[in-house]
Amino acid sequence: MAGHEHSHDDHAHDHQNPPGRGHNHSHGHGGHSHGVAADADRRWLVSALALIVVFMAGEVVVGFAAQSLALISDAAHMLTDAASIVLALVAMRLAARPARGGYTYGLKRAEILSAQANGVTLLVLSAWLGYEAITRLFEPPAVTGSLVLITALIGIVVNLAAAWCMSKANRSSLNVEGAFQHVLTDLYAFIATAVAGVVVLTTGFVRADAIASLIVVALMLKAGIGLVRDSGRIFLEAAPAGIDPDAVADRLVTEPLVEEIHDLHIWEITSNQPALSAHILVTPGGDCHAVRRELQRRLAAEYGITHSTLQVDHVGEDETGALLQIAGPGETAAEHCADAHGPVHRAGPHEH
Repeated sequence: MAGHEHSHDDHAHDHQNPPGRGHNHSHGHGGHSHGVAADADRRWLVSALALIVVFMAGEVVVGFAAQSLALISDAAHMLTDAASIVLALVAMRLAARPARGGYTYGLKRAEILSAQANGVTLLVLSAWLGYEAITRLFEPPAVTGSLVLITALIGIVVNLAAAWCMSKANRSSLNVEGAFQHVLTDLYAFIATAVAGVVVLTTGFVRADAIASLIVVALMLKAGIGLVRDSGRIFLEAAPAGIDPDAVADRLVTEPLVEEIHDLHIWEITSNQPALSAHILVTPGGDCHAVRRELQRRLAAEYGITHSTLQVDHVGEDETGALLQIAGPGETAAEHCADAHGPVHRAGPHEH
């Protein structure tokens, strides 16, 4: 068997189609890069990490000294902040590796794993802190309000700086957004803790500390659920939010010469990298290549889908020689693919 030589730095794909076979085209429009710069956003994340780690160490000491659950919960959350940023940095480095070998998309989904891990830790931590806060509502310990207030005010400044650093990074990445949500909820937590410190100082109402913790828990739950939901959609190969596959197919099937679209799949490789594949049947004698180019142009211009793989065949042209009959009014057409994945789309009214 002849050997195959591969250049792993720059692959140029030349799609050749044997006569009488389907035309399989991928990336047929101008070329596009799926690479992630190795150092993209790294300095902003590292700056935020340094701020968080230094402050977290001091907050743990003060939290135990003041017997403040709000401060201890903030410190615990800051620990997950630090872990989330480290995880994001690792995921970014993995995602920047080129596609090769068995990983034909590279390791881009490492970023989604990181986002999901961040979401899960937020949910687990919120459950623990919620339990502790409810317990302290019934049996509140003595809280040193002055220490709580001073530490919380410093925490607000530190988290504002960390959030600013991370806002400079590419938040369209679910990975970066996951780490950012950790820091943002921590900022809200310090604001709630500062308010609790003022209440304890001025009124002696020590339960304010536990109430502030419950507010933090609610924010953590919201952020955690959002991250787990969004990362789960990508892992389950769901269509990107805002893109309806049936609407996309109904739009494309109106293109002249297109008779049918089936086996349509739309998914996300990673954050903001949608991909599409479909089997297109065109009128016998129609220009397959022109149809394919126009469909890919529409996908890029109207839906932002630049990674598309379209198999284009003429009606009645397949490997077995079986003919597809296009049905007239009131007639039932034979299916081109007996095991088509999902609905078959044709011009005119049809069921999805």
